[in-house]
Amino acid sequence: MLKYIVKMLKSLNANSHPGEIAHAFAFGMLLGFLPKTSALWYILFIICLFLRINKGVFFLSILFGSLISPLLDPLFDNIGYWFLTIPALAPTFQTLLDIPFVAFTRFNNTIVAGSLIFSIIAYIPFYVLIRLFVSAWRKKLQPLLARNPVVKAFMKMPLVKNIVSLAKKIEVK
Repeated sequence: MLKYIVKMLKSLNANSHPGEIAHAFAFGMLLGFLPKTSALWYILFIICLFLRINKGVFFLSILFGSLISPLLDPLFDNIGYWFLTIPALAPTFQTLLDIPFVAFTRFNNTIVAGSLIFSIIAYIPFYVLIRLFVSAWRKKLQPLLARNPVVKAFMKMPLVKNIVSLAKKIEVK
């Protein structure tokens, strides 16, 4: 876990393209919102591993999305129920269920369908917000924090020094 936090902080301050960080966050939230019991989650996870995104941000956003997902389950259920009960799509859903292995994606579950639809719609706002945050962090917030006396005193604490040295050791590996 510490390794991913170090990678995320390094990418915020490094030359990483802000788009890589923003895509990583948006994909991570998408996977965090999806239930982990469907084959769809594993398929999307494997696809995301081959993308050029910041893996530290990706894994931390999966964790964050998974933590807030139970709070959004009623919303996902309503969205999924609305989508799965559209009469014009009923023949399509029946055809998909007849295809071998497609049922393992559990697309016909209201929470799976609702969380996927919500995540696809929320992808662009997540991307834009994180990209703006990374730009603001690099231009204004990080230099401001580096000069802050409270942050300087915090960094001089023995426990924090030990964590930073441990993070540097992890980074070398």
